[in-house]
Amino acid sequence: MRWLCVTLFLIAPPLFAQTQPHTVRMGVLGIFHPQQLTLTPDKGSQLLVLANGHQFFLQVRSTCGSLSIRKETKLLISGCGKEISADILRATGRDQQAASFTLTVPGKLSRRYEGILELKGINNELVPIITMDLELAVASTVQAETSPGTPLEGLKAQAIVSRSYLSANSARHKLFDFCDLTHCQALREPPPLGSPAAQAATTTQGLVITFEGHPVATMFTRSCGGRTRTPQELGLPQAAYPYFYVVCEVCENNPVQWTRAVSAEDAALLSAKGESGRLAICRKLGWNSVPSNNFGAHTENGEVILKGTGQGHGIGLCQRGAAYLAGQSSDFREILAHYFPKTKIEPLDSATATLPN
Repeated sequence: MRWLCVTLFLIAPPLFAQTQPHTVRMGVLGIFHPQQLTLTPDKGSQLLVLANGHQFFLQVRSTCGSLSIRKETKLLISGCGKEISADILRATGRDQQAASFTLTVPGKLSRRYEGILELKGINNELVPIITMDLELAVASTVQAETSPGTPLEGLKAQAIVSRSYLSANSARHKLFDFCDLTHCQALREPPPLGSPAAQAATTTQGLVITFEGHPVATMFTRSCGGRTRTPQELGLPQAAYPYFYVVCEVCENNPVQWTRAVSAEDAALLSAKGESGRLAICRKLGWNSVPSNNFGAHTENGEVILKGTGQGHGIGLCQRGAAYLAGQSSDFREILAHYFPKTKIEPLDSATATLPN
């Protein structure tokens, strides 16, 4: 899940102070494969939109308040009394820094973002790419990836895990660094100022998990089923950080249990391919069709019945376990030391990172 200063042209102050120059390029809304989008500035914000030498100044409640963009041979941009064709669209604040705006997929949803927007047309769809502040991306990820009611120390642990992942990885996609799906890390709207997710990001600002002086591309799972796993156990490539077998008290004593029925063909894929097989079946049948790799199997009436525990791949931070430990008065450092043995928590700027400055 890279970085730029965020200066918002807003009535309200920005969500995070500008203390780090790191930004991240996020590809958003790709799950909808949009062929049309509407771009609107937030209340109190102004947008400078540039497209093939043309300029638009967007402001709410003005004669130029939004733009409609469609994917045809090029981008067809309509609004403010104009209709132009362009190869690429770029939207910033009037000072050409980050701004606050909403992207709408007509008939599906609207989502608010803060950053600099670049919009391209690739094949038959629009590809929005947002360059946003690292800390804002971390807060948005914490908001999207954690369960309501998670204690603050558990959220802090998640914030550092998410920041480490973003810092240690680079260009997971061809056109941008990260997508907004669980393939990378889920990212939605920025959380409200003062919310638990925002507090978790601000109080751990700049901290990452390191191993041998480098940020770790830390993984996390919803519920580990009793112990965490290593990538090798699941048929995945060995990571720079080796990961370790870690017992998780709450998941060991009271695991999340599940039962599913699959075909013999799908069961064989699970057995042969491990985590990649599980993901292939989930893409085919639905993302909760095989919740984890912790299961036993037996045949019944021509189907293979899976009985298992846990949710997700089981590698790295167990979110359920982190919430439990936080509720038992463990702080974020103790939680992360438990799930990531032999690592340190250090400022990103003192570690060797892959992110551009």
